[in-house]
Amino acid sequence: METTGSATEGDPLKRGEDGAETGTATELKKKSCKEVLGLSKLTHWRTAVFFFSLFLCLTIVFAFSFIIPCPVRPQYRITWNRTFSQAATYDFLAVEDTSKDKVNDVLFVVKDTEGSQNNTCVNAGLPSPCVFLLAVDGTDGETLWERPLAPEFHWAQCGLDEETGRNWGCLLSHSDQLTAIDKHTGNIMWQQPQPTGLRSTLPVLSVPDLDGDKVEDVALVASDNTQTHLVFLSGKTGLEIGSTVVLDSTETTSHLLHRTTEGSHYVLLQKDTGLYGLALWRIAAQAKAGMEAGLKKDKHWEKNASAASGLVPIFESDSVRRVLRTGETDDPPNLLVVTAKDVALVDGKHLQLVWRFNTSSVLSEPSFGHFNKDGLLDVVIEEDIGNNTKRVIILDGKSGGVLWEVNLLKSPNSPIPASIHTANSFSVFVFWGMMPSDSNSSEPLGSDQHSYLLNPLYSKVLLESTSFTDHIIAFKATLLERGRHAAYILLTGPETEGAEGTVVLRKQKLKQGVPDSKVLRIGSGGSTETNDDIKEAFNRLRFSEW
Repeated sequence: METTGSATEGDPLKRGEDGAETGTATELKKKSCKEVLGLSKLTHWRTAVFFFSLFLCLTIVFAFSFIIPCPVRPQYRITWNRTFSQAATYDFLAVEDTSKDKVNDVLFVVKDTEGSQNNTCVNAGLPSPCVFLLAVDGTDGETLWERPLAPEFHWAQCGLDEETGRNWGCLLSHSDQLTAIDKHTGNIMWQQPQPTGLRSTLPVLSVPDLDGDKVEDVALVASDNTQTHLVFLSGKTGLEIGSTVVLDSTETTSHLLHRTTEGSHYVLLQKDTGLYGLALWRIAAQAKAGMEAGLKKDKHWEKNASAASGLVPIFESDSVRRVLRTGETDDPPNLLVVTAKDVALVDGKHLQLVWRFNTSSVLSEPSFGHFNKDGLLDVVIEEDIGNNTKRVIILDGKSGGVLWEVNLLKSPNSPIPASIHTANSFSVFVFWGMMPSDSNSSEPLGSDQHSYLLNPLYSKVLLESTSFTDHIIAFKATLLERGRHAAYILLTGPETEGAEGTVVLRKQKLKQGVPDSKVLRIGSGGSTETNDDIKEAFNRLRFSEW
């Protein structure tokens, strides 16, 4: 018989007469309470952290929704026109972001008595009419700023502020002056007289810092009709650095600045015997002793330099017409040389001939684009084949072989071919002229012409736009915003440059004219797609940078 005080298996906590078991139970109970209290505190902390996180998230959402404004994308007008009656214009058209809104704007020059912002030549203390440099908004064509300058206008070049330390981006030659202008505000940063007795020409050469003021300088190649000269100007003040250097005893008709893989700079001079390079350090040493100290020398190029003149032969020919770089991103870029008989590509590193294409006569400056997807720029040339007809040819950038061609009737004011790169690694090409079948005569077309779009994926088809009858002074096909909004920029005016008449600056979105364009089948074995399929392919295009 169990007694009430005995310990049993059914009541193990009551075993033992010393109460040890009972004490253990008490400890367990206390421990359990402590654990419960710890868990309770932890739960409170978790709840606090949860509500704090929730409050923080709601605060951020509220800030971004109501306090911090969302970025507003530019509201483009599909097309806009700016008309200037009784004005004159010139072959200058630059596309730059002047308003710092990441959208490209348009800079051009007109000669008029009054600007569009009530600025007059008389109020500026200038003879009337005078020259106005204008920057207009790429989105809607409204004037951002305008700068009246003394007439007459000679040339202008923009884009000179990129990674140079200069606080100005455009340089103008007008009257007897050189004027540097801030492209963002239109303010004159410096103004200096033209080099005495010399007529400077484009392009302006951007050279390394020669005077030690941490701003890259510029060089002008000029001529007095008998000799070719080079003048260094401070990029900060426009003052001449050193003395004028005579480059050649005859007039040089073209020039570029070429940077080698060794970091050495060479001025490319087009002479009557071919294309030659002259080291910038040699020229700097002649302008001012010791000024060449910071300039690099290329031992590979200097091996071929003439001991007497320092000239490095690049391409020998008695009829060099043009020299162009094939790409600004290549290091160094290859050189495309156009002569009276052929077009040749020269390796910019080793100065070796890559390929040569024979041609009868190249009408205009070649342009570049991607017809295939090999990553190399292909070359577009216009060849005169007689009977008022030109042949538009796309040459393979790798081999010089013909990738595509078409014959068009030529017009005296046709812009050079252009291209815009797409996100699919090829370019859309733009040509000007008229299909021979559209004209019943082989007579010159005057200013009546069409523009044509070529999509390399449909190489047997051209998209023909409506006719243009205005005289085209300048033309650009470009992206107004990084990676999007491909557009035409057209500057039209009187047939004689600088003559008074109606001047019109027109912007038109590239895809705007696609629905109303005419689909032309060219060559044999034409495309099997319908006209609607072709137009839809153009509408689906997405554009990008090179």
